[in-house]
Amino acid sequence: MTAQPTGRLDPEGHLVLSRTLQTPLEELWAAVTDPGRLGRWYGPWSGDPSSGRVEVLMTAEGADQPEPVLLRRCEPPRHLAVTLGTTADAWRVDLDLEVGDGSTVLRLTHRYPAAGELDSVGPGWEYYLDRLVAAESGRDPDELDFARDYHPALAGHYRALADALHSRG
Repeated sequence: MTAQPTGRLDPEGHLVLSRTLQTPLEELWAAVTDPGRLGRWYGPWSGDPSSGRVEVLMTAEGADQPEPVLLRRCEPPRHLAVTLGTTADAWRVDLDLEVGDGSTVLRLTHRYPAAGELDSVGPGWEYYLDRLVAAESGRDPDELDFARDYHPALAGHYRALADALHSRG
């Protein structure tokens, strides 16, 4: 089953995706910050977060080397801002959690995405957020198939967003 694209551009041109989960706020916060819980759907982290840096091993992609992550801001249990990577084109990503009506909404904001990468970045975030939903609802995240259901299936939606981003520039 092909996933449905949910990403949109906010007024500043940031890519925004969200998921609503029937998970208490504190539990969802743990799912995105605890190394073991994060490891179920994204990849475990190691290091000392009080240093402002950790490393994440992207296990869902079969990575064998951890990637550096800069912790820009952490306001438990509602906001986490990170920079993924250390190069000039590193990704700035914010996670915001908000209590809804019996649920918790997670909003992922990928700040200043490169328009030329949106057709792969967007489906990638859709995939990882759906892996989070699967893990938190007791399903196996590894049953999701990126190549079959996310990319190239969702690329057209994100190419259209890239075109919109180009037209703003």
